[in-house]
Amino acid sequence: MDKRRSICFVGMDNYPVLNREYGDQYFGGESVQQTLLACAFRDFGLDVSMVVRDYGQPDGETVRGIRVWKTCREGAGLPVVRFVHPKATSTVVALRRARSDIYFQSCSGSLTGIVSAFCRFNKRAFVFRVASDADCVPGLPLIQYARDRALYRWGLRHADLVSAQSVHQAELLERSFGRQCKVIDMVVEIPDLSGQRRRDIDVLWVNNLRPLKRPHHVIQLARVLPQYRFVIVGGAVPGNEEFFHRLELEAAEVPNIELVGAVPFHLVTNYFLRARVFINTSEIEGFPNSILQAWAAGLPVISYFDPAGLNKSRQLGEVPNDLADMTASVKRYLEQAGLREETGERARRFVSGHYSPDIVAKCYLESLAEGSGRFQVT
Repeated sequence: MDKRRSICFVGMDNYPVLNREYGDQYFGGESVQQTLLACAFRDFGLDVSMVVRDYGQPDGETVRGIRVWKTCREGAGLPVVRFVHPKATSTVVALRRARSDIYFQSCSGSLTGIVSAFCRFNKRAFVFRVASDADCVPGLPLIQYARDRALYRWGLRHADLVSAQSVHQAELLERSFGRQCKVIDMVVEIPDLSGQRRRDIDVLWVNNLRPLKRPHHVIQLARVLPQYRFVIVGGAVPGNEEFFHRLELEAAEVPNIELVGAVPFHLVTNYFLRARVFINTSEIEGFPNSILQAWAAGLPVISYFDPAGLNKSRQLGEVPNDLADMTASVKRYLEQAGLREETGERARRFVSGHYSPDIVAKCYLESLAEGSGRFQVT
């Protein structure tokens, strides 16, 4: 390589994952993915930066070896015009300050178009990563405004590399938008399991708390399985505070369930290491970080949603059809220690060989090199 390459991750909610002092602030699954990848690229020797929202932090500071440029605060500016200023203007300024060769953004929305246009006009490479099946369907249900849907479509069309989490997403994207993409695995930290584990949680659920995640199913499970201890980890998504409050009240009436609330990302692993079984009750998902974390911690996963069909095809857990099926599956794995341990070990081996950050980061660099020849892997 003739010079040190650089990459900038654009994720407005990334800062609470990167900087542990802000870990009590809201963040989503893509913030986790971008931060883990950023650290992997840093370890590969690239100059790594991030563009994030203004949390009151110094502009241009370095956190964990990553330079951080900020845009504007959430909700800053006047209604109607705030999309242009300060949102778009501050984003472009931050992108320019990063001075990177590659810009990486995920989740469908207007930001895809803004970053894509910046890269196109400044001859930089743009990588877009699909975060959910909803990013791949014509109606784009997660994007509220027609303006933002148009910007997303434009940005998607002009990306140098589009990555998807699964073959299903890749097929959806090509069918809906005529856009080909590469399936690249997600990343997960592989925890050290050499120490003694305190298994005081029978059933663990980790997610952001909003209706489509269906956390009330966990409360129903706890009621019909009073002999086991259930723990819910997750905070309210902005705009869903009332839903969170109602869930708190409901959980308080069930003695064998604990609703922990929001937990900083760097502390969540402790809950996985204390659990015996992990469950997911969502209506719709992309590829949940929590499922990868469960597998990495050696836990069987019982989930209505089967990411990329892996739970069935790799025998990493079970895919129940309804609450009754999930109840039976939970009982089976908790009553049969041999089955539980065998499934958990198989899951940990699988993610270690496919989803470790260094493997996935190298795949991105190789894919960019194949597409343009300008980015070489050292």
